[in-house]
Amino acid sequence: MTTTASIPNHVAIILDGNRRWAKQHKMPPVEGYRRSYKNIVEIARHLWSKGVSTVTIWGFSTENWKRSPEEISRLMELFLSMDSYIKEFTKNKVRVTHLGRKDRLPKAVVDKIEKTEHATAQFSKFYLNVAIDYGGHDELVRACNRHLKKYPGLEFTEETLASCLDTANLPFPEPDLVIRTGGMRRLSGFMSWQIAYSELTFVEDFLPDFSKKRVDEVLADYSTRQRRFGT
Repeated sequence: MTTTASIPNHVAIILDGNRRWAKQHKMPPVEGYRRSYKNIVEIARHLWSKGVSTVTIWGFSTENWKRSPEEISRLMELFLSMDSYIKEFTKNKVRVTHLGRKDRLPKAVVDKIEKTEHATAQFSKFYLNVAIDYGGHDELVRACNRHLKKYPGLEFTEETLASCLDTANLPFPEPDLVIRTGGMRRLSGFMSWQIAYSELTFVEDFLPDFSKKRVDEVLADYSTRQRRFGT
């Protein structure tokens, strides 16, 4: 099957370049994260305004636990403000879903995540997936373990395994477009199952500098592509 791309239903963003931006501006790493946190909210709003239904952002990977305790603590503090957007999400009918593990996150962060998920669970106009303590390989391992419990004695199929992924309950579980900021040209295991046929875009902008204008350029480029889905 070959189709001409237009506006993607699902855009996933690998957030990168925070620390390098901070170093470039002679600031502590946490300042890069603060600027990025504010910016990614604006980017999500902009994508929804352009007709994108689902936005996924990768905020903290399973490998990020290797960073310094101070840096991890600062990041967790940022995640604690997630529920401050509930009023806005409710107004705009945005459903928030956490992707990844909750068992290793601080209880206060888990409480904020679950509060936000519960408060927005009934909405279906827009979707925001926040990947925290998420890794693509880790998700597949967890999905396999869920499959063994959900379908005991049943052979794995693509359909049954997909039903056990973190994205199983989304209307558009597979991103049409994956964007990585910060200039790196790798996927780092992000959504290993879901992005088999996604279009990829790597931008040089560090995340704090990733602008709505740049988003429009990426969407315009996406609209020129022919999607073949492996054919």
